[in-house]
Amino acid sequence: MALKIDKDSCVGCGTCAATCPVGAITEVDGKYEIGEDCVECGACAASCPVGAIE
Repeated sequence: MALKIDKDSCVGCGTCAATCPVGAITEVDGKYEIGEDCVECGACAASCPVGAIE
């Protein structure tokens, strides 16, 4: 199962992008998206302060 960011919950802080070891997270219109380069390590989900990544 691929990780996904809930855009309604995302506050646009960028913590997830900063913790992604492969740079798979990018900002789009003030929110963040996980790209196809994701290796599903879970670092982003663990770092998200609002729990927007599942």
